[in-house]
Amino acid sequence: MGIFDGLLGGRAADFDSGSAATNAIELTKRHRTVSLTKQGAATGNLRINLTWRMRTSDMGGMQRESLLRHPFKALKPPEVVGHSQSMVNVDLDLGCLYELADGTKGVVQPLGNLLGDVNAPPYVKLSGDDRFGSASGETIYVNLDHREKIKRLLVFVYIYDQTPAFDRTHAIVTLYPSNGPRIEIGLDERHPQARSCAVVLIENVKDELIVRREVTFVYGFQAELDRLYGWGLQWGRGYKNQTASAP
Repeated sequence: MGIFDGLLGGRAADFDSGSAATNAIELTKRHRTVSLTKQGAATGNLRINLTWRMRTSDMGGMQRESLLRHPFKALKPPEVVGHSQSMVNVDLDLGCLYELADGTKGVVQPLGNLLGDVNAPPYVKLSGDDRFGSASGETIYVNLDHREKIKRLLVFVYIYDQTPAFDRTHAIVTLYPSNGPRIEIGLDERHPQARSCAVVLIENVKDELIVRREVTFVYGFQAELDRLYGWGLQWGRGYKNQTASAP
């Protein structure tokens, strides 16, 4: 598998999810920020979900081009064609850099089994690792009942298998507060060589929780995001547990 930035540690905890609202706020380049505090959504568990799928228009285009160049591919059995298409699937992972009020810094991510804890520091928990872009995706829970202990959180997405393919995926990160509308950030910008993306920054500014859209693509991995946002962690090689799977 690929070689990526990783840290050692992590522990597990049980958690409850907050209720999801039916309406949504979309953060865009023009409308970049929203206050969870002003919306009365700065308590309970904040659920952060990543879902993605391959762009159907790109898949169709590749199919048509392939058939024009190799018309006999149309005669292949469906299972052979299907298998060749599945090879372009990409494994997107959800992670979160955290900085607590006491100066503690770290990361929650699938690499290194750094799943975090929702009832104890860092009050951030990754539910599992979705390797296939399923409907449920990947989810991080943040315990906002301890918001005074959280200084900032940077939610990011990276491609595990070293294949830059953000331009071939339609990915959405959605925040579900315990109260009020959900918050959506689409990763719809075309950056074919990017391997990581800082999606959203959640900051505690004078006891107000501010959510800010970033959508900053980089060509490296977690260490590059760290340098860009000044986290100051030490990074090394990281690998996934081969037996890990989504819950």
